[in-house]
This record gives sequence, structure tokens and C-alpha cells, in this order.
Amino acid sequence: MSSVRPITTGGTGAVSAAHPLAAGAGLMVLGHGGNACDAMIAAQAALAVVAPASCGLGGDMLALVHDPAKGTRAVNGTGAAPMDPSFHEVTSPALSVTVPGLVAGWCDANRLFGRLPLAACLAPAIEMARHGCTLSAGDRASIAEQRERLTSGGASGWSVVRDGAGDAPVTQPELATLLERVGTDGEAAFYDGTIAAAIARVVQKRGGLLTERDMRRHRSFVGEPVTVDWQGGKVEVQPPMTQGVLLALSLKTLQSLSIADAASLDHLCVELTEASFQFRARVAEGEALLGQSLDIDMNRASGRGGPRAYLHTAGVATADAEGQVCSSLISVFDSFGSCIFVPEGGFVLNNRAEGFTAAPNDAGPGKRPVHTLAPMIFREGKKVTAMATPGADGQVQTLLQILAKIGAGGTDLAAAIHAPRWRSEDGVLLVAQGHPEAEHLNSLGHEVVMRPDGDLCFGGVVCAGFGAGRPFAGSDWRREVWHAVL
Repeated sequence: MSSVRPITTGGTGAVSAAHPLAAGAGLMVLGHGGNACDAMIAAQAALAVVAPASCGLGGDMLALVHDPAKGTRAVNGTGAAPMDPSFHEVTSPALSVTVPGLVAGWCDANRLFGRLPLAACLAPAIEMARHGCTLSAGDRASIAEQRERLTSGGASGWSVVRDGAGDAPVTQPELATLLERVGTDGEAAFYDGTIAAAIARVVQKRGGLLTERDMRRHRSFVGEPVTVDWQGGKVEVQPPMTQGVLLALSLKTLQSLSIADAASLDHLCVELTEASFQFRARVAEGEALLGQSLDIDMNRASGRGGPRAYLHTAGVATADAEGQVCSSLISVFDSFGSCIFVPEGGFVLNNRAEGFTAAPNDAGPGKRPVHTLAPMIFREGKKVTAMATPGADGQVQTLLQILAKIGAGGTDLAAAIHAPRWRSEDGVLLVAQGHPEAEHLNSLGHEVVMRPDGDLCFGGVVCAGFGAGRPFAGSDWRREVWHAVL
């Protein structure tokens, strides 16, 4: 296991992101006078270039933006299923594609909370795409793993697939050009005209139902977060349609319990995870869901089973000297999403409709599936901390463990991010080799399966915030997460 990464304090701003180049892009924009929101967009755009297996213009974004004077707002940059009345089941990759919401999310966040023009925020990513960069290590491995799906989706000629598996820089000229157009023309560059038509055409060619009209009608949602008390502060999560409310529900219950020791804390968090995910299909109820009680056994594993096994997504957290703080995640869902390639823009489309499950989260025309993306903000007086992690159904679990260690266990932030983790998944409890409570959890009846400390299943936390009048950042030692301050 790596040594603890310290929390670093800056003067102008701070960025934590799923890749060092993304952290650098955010820092560059801060240095040019941008605020935390501008840096968030810059880092997300860079991730779309360097980590296309996890995220990109064919996917979605969810963000929380905190302003010290106005509070926190939630930006929902996710898209809906096709409006075609025959859409009721996902039976092919083409039917798994929902309207990509990332670009509209950028435009709305920049318009409402940014300081610089959108073009300036996208400039570092444009340079990376045009002049080339080496893809993330995870993406290089994903190209080999997903090559058959990518070929079926028409991506065999994509420079990412053709050249990206090695260490050489990969240029993505079509993506660079599209990012330039988005910077100049905003939403119209993506949701109307050439790109919208290309998206509809490539989906319909493979039997999907997405249309240009579906693209044109897309809008982001900007509203209030779901908020829950936690250890004298407030935790804010995304409103529907995300699983963030399951984190709030777990914290609300944990707040009311008597915690004897570290061993019982881990057990309680496992039980709360498994209990809260029984309500996954109902997250559209939002804050009303917090009225539900979670039935857990304080002394024994319930054996009710855990969530599903998905691992993708990329996070960005940012802060600036004025106290603006952002927590965000971007994703195409599975590795390379649907693998359906849009050559005119140089990106693949999401397969987010695979997130439809049982009613009321069943598939239907124009519906948005429940999203795994669950960025959060923790406010303690004037201190604001943003955190997010990849890992799909593991996101709520990872954040719950960190918040529990900080709020109920008295652990400092850096140590809480560093500490060994567990993940409840498909009926077993995956536990890091170095976890001090592994044997105790096993003795309580949890079906413990040991995994290496740095296994992908345990996420990769990004963290940034504002406290004592200065921005700060931290990052996980897992995956390729990094942070930087200015």
C-alpha cells in the first residue's frame, strides 16, 4: 500500500482528478483567471481525451457547485432514453444509448457558475487532442479487452483503438475540432446539426431508436441538492436520478446509532449499504426516501447481498480562493459505453440505458435511468469538502466509509481516504488485504473475499475543498488519481 498522501493547501485554487493531465488542465485554467467551475470543466474535458473508456462527449456528467454566498446547486447533465413509444427494453447496444448530457452540462455550468468563456476552459483538452497524448493505463488495457465490441461498434479505425494500446501519444483531430466548435457555439455544436445527425444515424443504423429530435429536446436540470445532517455538519448529494440519496439515507441512519468501536463501524456501514440498495429502484423519490428506515442487525451480517459489479467513471473535484467548490463525475457507463463510434466527432456513445432495472426504474420512452454517479459535498461550518469516486455501485460505499471514519471514527481526511476499504458486491464482501477488521467482519457472518489493497473495485477518490480561507486538495493513491494546487 502507498504511504498516506497529505492534503495540500493552495492560494489560488486546487484540483483533484482521475488523471494527472486532467489535474494539470484544471490548474492551467485556474492560472489564467478561472474559478473552480472553469477548472472542473477543463479537467473533465481533458479526461474525455485521455480516458475515453471511462468518459467522453458521448456520456454524461453530474456536478455539485458550492458558492459561499448562494449555497450549493446540483447540475444534472444526464440524458433521457429515446421518445419512441416502442422503447421498453434494452436488447442491443444501440438500444442502450441515451442522449449524451455532458456537453449541455458543461454549457450550463459555465453559464451559471463560470468566470471564463467556455472556449478557454476547453483549450487544454483541445491541445491534448490535437497534438496527442498517451492514454491512461486503464484505458490502454480496456482497448484490448473491448476490441471485439469496439469493432462491432464501428470504432476499429478510431485513432484511440488503432494507436492507443501502446505508450505512444495518440492524436484525436475530430475530437479537437468538435471541442473547438463547442467552445464557440455551445450546445448547438452538439445537439443540432452535423453531430446530432451523425449520432442519430449511427445509432439507427444498428437498430437503435435515438433521433435528431431527441437530441434537440435535451436539457440539463439545475436544482437543489438532497441534504442530510452528519456529525454537526451537512452532507449534500445529487437529487434524482442518482444513487446519491442512498448515501444520505445510510448516513441518516448511522447518525442515530451507537457505535462502539472501529470494528462495529465497518459492520454497520456494510449493513447500511446493503439495506439502502434495496431502495435503488426508488431513488426518483429523492428527499422523501430519507423517511425510510433501514433495518439492520448491529451484531450479525444480514446476508441480504450487495449491489452489482461495475467499475467505470472519472471524477473531478475543484476549489478556488473565493470559496467556490465543485464535486463531479463523468461517465459513459460501461467501458467505452456502448462502443458505438461517432466518427464525425471522434467519440463513442454511452450505454446508460443498461441502468434501467425493475419498476419504477424500468425502461420507457423519454425516461432517465437511475444513475450510479454520486458526487457529494460535506459542509462543516465554513469548511467545505468535495469528494467523488468511480466505481458505479461502489461509489456510495466508498464515500460512506470515508465519511464514517471522519465523522464517527475521528480519522483525519487524508488518513480516511488512504485507509483499506471493503465493497459489498453480488452477495460477497470484497475486503482489501490490509484491512484491520477483515477477520472480525468474517466472524460476524460476512462472506469475506480478500482482494489486493489497490484493486479497482475500491474506487479512486478525488477531493478538494475550502477551509481556513484557503483552497485545498487531496487524492487517492489508488488508480491514476492525482491532485495539484496553485
